[in-house]
Amino acid sequence: MGMLKEFRDFTLRGNVVDLAVAVIIGAAFGTIVSSMVDDVITPLLLTPALKAANAQDLEKLMWGSVKYGKFLSSIIKFIIIAFILFLIIKAMKSLERKAVPPAKEPSSTDKLLMEIRDELKK
Repeated sequence: MGMLKEFRDFTLRGNVVDLAVAVIIGAAFGTIVSSMVDDVITPLLLTPALKAANAQDLEKLMWGSVKYGKFLSSIIKFIIIAFILFLIIKAMKSLERKAVPPAKEPSSTDKLLMEIRDELKK
């Protein structure tokens, strides 16, 4: 019974729940990016190159038995995800800078009061 309680406490800890939510959202985001590359970018932007290579789908590009089209598709997906993560982190850092006001220099009155306090301590 004690082990079940420990396991429950572990799984309900904030970090584990946050990690689980992040993994689920990441998987969903990966699916969205895959669809964007496969269903939007490839047909709109890469169609001329695919026709020149006699392929209808980026993932079907092959050189012998090497499926380099699938590799190119993965690279495009990675670049899109990395760029979006860059934008998210940049926005978060911007919000952090706005949320935390910079420490200001004590006024001359504050400095004088600190000197008086220090002298009284002596």
